[in-house]
Formats: sequence, structure tokens, C-alpha cells
Amino acid sequence: MNKPKFRRQEWFRYKKLGTKWRKARGKTSKTRRYEGRKPAMPTVGYRTPKEVRGLHPSGYQDVLVSNIKELEGLDPEKEAARISSRVGDRKREQILTKAKELGVKILN
Repeated sequence: MNKPKFRRQEWFRYKKLGTKWRKARGKTSKTRRYEGRKPAMPTVGYRTPKEVRGLHPSGYQDVLVSNIKELEGLDPEKEAARISSRVGDRKREQILTKAKELGVKILN
């Protein structure tokens, strides 16, 4: 079952509310009372299984890398690298070639 996009009550009505979730707290709120045809509220039943919680959608554990030494310590079976935004083009090229050698997946 796909998890719905949890949106704030009346997010469509006022642009200033945005789509970020806030719990409905009104005394007569239909959303808070789980009435039909109202947006879903986050509950414990939507939680993901413990084995996949916090993983990248590809199934790998996301590890931030800023140099080649950090890249060498990764397990290519379970972990994938995300190159830090602070890394320049020259070092990025070096990290990409080393990752190809080691068989480590790069996420960005």
C-alpha cells in the first residue's frame, strides 16, 4: 500500500499554509475526527518496516563522502555514496573514477 501525501487541513484553500503537515486541533475539525472524504492523518499504521527504515529508495544506505579515503571504507553491497556539495570538480572526478574501480554506487 502506498503512503498518502499527508497535507495540512485546508492546504488547498490558503497558499500561505503550504503542504507541510500540521496536526488538526480544532474542536469540530472533521479531519481530526477521521470523518470520511477527508485527508488522511499520519498514524502508526503507516510506518515503514524496520529493515528498510531510513534507506535510500534504491535500497542502499546513504553515506556522505567528501574524499577518496572515506569512499574506500564503504561496503558496496549495503552502502552507496553521496558526494558532498563542498567537493570541487577535480576531486569529484577522482572520487567517481575510484568509485567505479571499487564498485560503489554514487547517488548524485
